[in-house]
Amino acid sequence: MDPFSSRQPIKQIPTVPAAPQTFRVKVGRSPSEILALKNFLVVSSRDFHPSVRYAIVEEQFVFTIKAEDSQPPRQIGASQAHRRWASLSVGQEVSIAPYDPSLESPNIYLGRLDLEVSFSRKTTEIKEHFDTEEMSKRFYEAFNNQIFSTNQQVVFDFHGINLQVVVKGLYVVDLAELQKGLIGTEHANYQGPRATTRGILMQQTAIHWLKASDSSIRLKGPSSKVTTAILQPDFKFEDMGIGGLDIEFSAIFRRAFASRIFPPSLVERIGIQHVKGILLFGPPGTGKTLMARQIGKMLNAREPKIVSGPEILNKYVGQSEENIRKLFADAEKEYKEKGDESDLHIIIFDEIDAICKQRGGRSDSTGVGDSIVNQLLSKMDGVEQLNNILIIGMTNRYDLIDEALLRPGRLEVHMEIGLPDEHGRLQILKIHTAKMKDNDLMDSDVDLDELASLTKNFSGAEITGLVKSASSFAFNRHVKVGTVAGVASDLDNMKINREDFLSALDEVHPAFGVNDEELQQCVQNQIIQFANNVERILSDGQLFIEQVRKSSRTPLVSVLLHGPPGSGKTALAATMAMSSEFPFIKLISPESMVGYAEVSKISMINKVFNDSYKSPLSVIVIDNIERILDWVPIGPRFSNSILQTLLVLLKKRPPKDRRLLILATTNEKSVLDDMNMSDCFNSEIYVPNITELSSVDIVLKELALFNDEERNRALNALKQGGVELRIGIKKILTIIEMSRQDVDKVEKFVGTILNMAPHKVETNSLYDKLDMPDTALYKFE
Repeated sequence: MDPFSSRQPIKQIPTVPAAPQTFRVKVGRSPSEILALKNFLVVSSRDFHPSVRYAIVEEQFVFTIKAEDSQPPRQIGASQAHRRWASLSVGQEVSIAPYDPSLESPNIYLGRLDLEVSFSRKTTEIKEHFDTEEMSKRFYEAFNNQIFSTNQQVVFDFHGINLQVVVKGLYVVDLAELQKGLIGTEHANYQGPRATTRGILMQQTAIHWLKASDSSIRLKGPSSKVTTAILQPDFKFEDMGIGGLDIEFSAIFRRAFASRIFPPSLVERIGIQHVKGILLFGPPGTGKTLMARQIGKMLNAREPKIVSGPEILNKYVGQSEENIRKLFADAEKEYKEKGDESDLHIIIFDEIDAICKQRGGRSDSTGVGDSIVNQLLSKMDGVEQLNNILIIGMTNRYDLIDEALLRPGRLEVHMEIGLPDEHGRLQILKIHTAKMKDNDLMDSDVDLDELASLTKNFSGAEITGLVKSASSFAFNRHVKVGTVAGVASDLDNMKINREDFLSALDEVHPAFGVNDEELQQCVQNQIIQFANNVERILSDGQLFIEQVRKSSRTPLVSVLLHGPPGSGKTALAATMAMSSEFPFIKLISPESMVGYAEVSKISMINKVFNDSYKSPLSVIVIDNIERILDWVPIGPRFSNSILQTLLVLLKKRPPKDRRLLILATTNEKSVLDDMNMSDCFNSEIYVPNITELSSVDIVLKELALFNDEERNRALNALKQGGVELRIGIKKILTIIEMSRQDVDKVEKFVGTILNMAPHKVETNSLYDKLDMPDTALYKFE
């Protein structure tokens, strides 16, 4: 219903045209209880003309005044509610002046007023419901044409019961539009009431009653006139200090809190129950704990109970279950007394996987872990259901949580808090550099947009560490070096500049995503395109990358690079991976698993694949796959458990909207054929050894080992040696660097290759058996 549909005439408030005159007065108590209950600040008629309706105290607090002959001059009578709101003390001297609201704004009349109500005496217990329609009617009668401000406190006498009212929201309307009948939802240009900090109450003002969170008062009335004040009135999302989680927070608010803003009677008519649990999961450092902590600040509810999972555990029998029951005791007691009008009780579990692991999956024989899960399940959604609780759980290990805890009615909202994107990283950087920017301690050459693009795969915690590291470099510039460490005299000129942040980027690396150092080691000597097939391999790799990036039909692409040892397979795979510039690139290599037991290897491989599913685009490089399988030709021997793990993971399609490229390398393709692993790959690329002298020539030119005359002499010597070249690029590079140290570089280089050639033919166990085409010798012209 349109609150302005009655179209009653508006009575203008007379004001005194004389300029306001400020003078000092003493604060006293209100001379009568009647005037106090009518919200009048009593002044002397010798200080104020009776036509003056409003006065401003201390240039901040505006009151509706009543001039009385009996009031002593230069003294004001303030009620306890007045003194509490304006922080006044009896006997205090304050400034006061007449106040004309029209001088501050032409629109001073309230279209809507939000009032939070509770009993003046906290111990008052009344089971009857208070009718909000009648409360509004009595409020108009008592305070019509009075001025109200945000957070102002008023004592309201309703049927002999003193109620404490706090102003939570004021919204003004355009009086000219109202009198012309242009206000209402039926008018296309009507923008609605506009928020303000001060306004005058009139008969057309729509009053919304909010039940105070700590009050036992019960309200009834139309859903548009009674609301539960679950959100703090001055709450702003930008003040939360959380960056990069706007979408996640909006989804949590919609699922868990939207229904709690509406009256319980409306929710009951819809026939639903409030969401009781939220599970926040994701990599460490992404803001799960921070978000849970800020949710508690956002809500106008009881102080959240924050408990770490391990704190629940106790060595005494039954004590762990008792700790769970204690967490719910207050909510149970209040729900029995007040029902759906009970306050919201929030319980936050940090590291919830410590107490809620899968039942039956623990190695101990005590059964305590299972009992804790059972106790928590019964309290959240057991026989005696509670509708006044909200459980927020946080974990890095979503896969460990018991399934029964994840169903609707318990922890039903599952929100993955992933790594922030570039926009999110910019938000986080702005939050953590706000103070240094406000205090002029950040140099103008610092570009936060540039830093956001450079911090790919950084979590929120790692960005915080980056800012701390940059600050440390700035501090270090102003440290006076001597026998005793001290601060340099130019401290006032200290600023954190771009160079500090770039130095910090070299020091702080993301735990998730791309390990550049590891991949760069695989391509330490760069890629030398000594033959056409190298360029073809890199070109094919780029096609696979674009296929993963763009094709909606193939979210998983796996490629096997096979060839003799030292032919450059690892370097080519790493080059392809880095050229993709995907957010997540991981290398699984035998070197990283030295000393690992079989179970530990499986766990590590599985974790890399699970982490890859958290990123929209990922690359996994599996190097020397037969070494990971523990294969050796003597026996032969291999790990069947690791083999089965890889067979499953290589074929497992990533989740929706996730894409994965797998690049694997092997020296023993025939072994993978025997293990039926070759069938797991979509494509295969053969990486051959160097077989032509023209390729050796290109490598020698690239590395500049010889001058032109020495290079020709070396190639002629190799030609006359009459050997068939089958040597890996890796071995060629080693020989070149060894020869560089010798006095006669040509003789050393040629001699080493000629001595190795016969042995190479004898020991090429698998690849000599392949049906490969004959290679022509280099014809040196």
